[in-house]
Amino acid sequence: MNKKENPENINTGVNTDVREDMNLLLSVRGLTISFPEGNGRHEAVLDLSFDLHKGDIVGVVGESGSGKSMTALAMMGLLPKSASIDRGEIFFKGRNLFSMTPEERRSLRGAEMAMVFQEPMTSLNPVMRIEEQVGENLELHTDLSKDEIHKRVVEALEAVGINDAEQSCRKYPHELSGGQRQRVMLALATICSPDLLIADEPTTALDVVVQEQILRLLMRINLERGISIMFISHDLNVVKRLCDRVVVVYQGELVEQGLTDEVLYHPKHEYTKKLVSQIPLRDDLGAKTETVMSLQNLNVFYDIRGGLFRKKGKKHVIHDMSFNLHDGEILGVVGESGCGKSTLCKAIIGLHKDYTGIIWTKPGLRPQMVFQDPFSSLNPAHTVEWIMEEPLKVRGIAASERKQRVAGMLTEVGLDPSYAERKPRELSGGQRQRISIGTALLMESGFIIADEPVSALDVTVQSQIVKLLLRLHEEKNMTMMFISHDLDMVRRICRRVLVVYRGEIVEGGRSEEVYGKPAHPYTRMLLKATQGEGHDEDAVAMNALPVKVPDDYPGCPFYPRCEQHCDRCAHEKPPMVELPGNHAAKCFRIAEG
Repeated sequence: MNKKENPENINTGVNTDVREDMNLLLSVRGLTISFPEGNGRHEAVLDLSFDLHKGDIVGVVGESGSGKSMTALAMMGLLPKSASIDRGEIFFKGRNLFSMTPEERRSLRGAEMAMVFQEPMTSLNPVMRIEEQVGENLELHTDLSKDEIHKRVVEALEAVGINDAEQSCRKYPHELSGGQRQRVMLALATICSPDLLIADEPTTALDVVVQEQILRLLMRINLERGISIMFISHDLNVVKRLCDRVVVVYQGELVEQGLTDEVLYHPKHEYTKKLVSQIPLRDDLGAKTETVMSLQNLNVFYDIRGGLFRKKGKKHVIHDMSFNLHDGEILGVVGESGCGKSTLCKAIIGLHKDYTGIIWTKPGLRPQMVFQDPFSSLNPAHTVEWIMEEPLKVRGIAASERKQRVAGMLTEVGLDPSYAERKPRELSGGQRQRISIGTALLMESGFIIADEPVSALDVTVQSQIVKLLLRLHEEKNMTMMFISHDLDMVRRICRRVLVVYRGEIVEGGRSEEVYGKPAHPYTRMLLKATQGEGHDEDAVAMNALPVKVPDDYPGCPFYPRCEQHCDRCAHEKPPMVELPGNHAAKCFRIAEG
């Protein structure tokens, strides 16, 4: 996918007078935001200035805590009460936002400017159905009838890749996967076609296929509806493909800005050069032979409920899954949102008991989990120190030593020991994820299941965390299951990878074989989505919305999306076929040669 071509609207500087440029939509001027810290105040944003023109897609990049999200919240009038706007102005369509009344600001939100937040579960109301939340902006800003609003909500959900939109309207947020919740947030934000969409890490929780669909959706609404986009992200590859211009922020200050290709391919500031540097490839640590975990014919189920807690039946999520995990191995598991990756993790660590088959782990080995959503896994009522001391209390570590170990682990994951006194709400998304990782590591169990452990982190912190995990892996012979939608990341750090589609392993083997010679059509589709390609038969499946397949479907679950299917695919389950190089895939085409 190529970036939108609109060179006449690109501006790498800040206009001297917002009233002179009719094409200027947003202008940030000398913005300074501070928070209380000790006896003084900490400036989270310092003298920040940049412009966004009508029709532009501007990327804002920088580390967690650099002030990106604070700037966005200031635009929306949603800064926390402890924040203070010390200096500066923000002009939107020529009007100073800070001079508006609260009522005027509220009338803008949702109708003329909207925001997609980084963590959808904390943004969606847990006691309201999806239809009520997505349709709320239409109720506030239009005179549409209930039937018209329902129709618009269904269309908005379908546009962001939710194929069972009618059913999803009646669901609550907890009944959707992380990726589905983020898509709901996109539908909510764009349903009124605002002039400005502020997207704060909108694809963080999405797998590569859905990420590609969302990026294409953003490009389409930008071109067709003229919606300008401020795109906040730590994924520089996404920024390269989507954004016309980029603004680089470091410790609250703008350090570089300009055309995206110029800034990211020819960076001038040392910090920008650091951002665009590659995460180093891991060394091949050799094959391990001892089996520390084994799954045999695992089937996992969820209760389907209707009305108020009435059971309607069971949903079959994991289908006849078998594999071994070896001592010291880093095993990658990849697949789309909703394919069962997180359910698999919960069954392994004992958080989900409704399954058949065998889950065996080596005696004394207790897997620890790093969850995908750090905010929901950290107790909001307690400090970081209290949270991180819990696993040490379980191990019987004395209080004085617990504090030392917590301080040491905070340093290892890239945080100052003073963070021990903070609560989760006082941390950025990336900082919370580092706390989650550090807490799991403190158990020293030797086996970690990491469910999207770096998805919320910017590239600099990603590199730190990956290096930390690899160092611990070498020093302590740590075993890890690494769950991710970032196929490039999995390729870099995992010796072996499993590809999961709708609860089934469809391909697996050494990473170099799976990535270099993908055998299953679904694996090829995932890899093409990662590369942003879409010009052959696999693009049909990639661009299509996932087709809902019944749990008792007799054939291959990928059959409705596969352009290479044969007649048998609709009626029989394909066998797992062994291929050269410790590689296997489930496909009749392979079996037939």
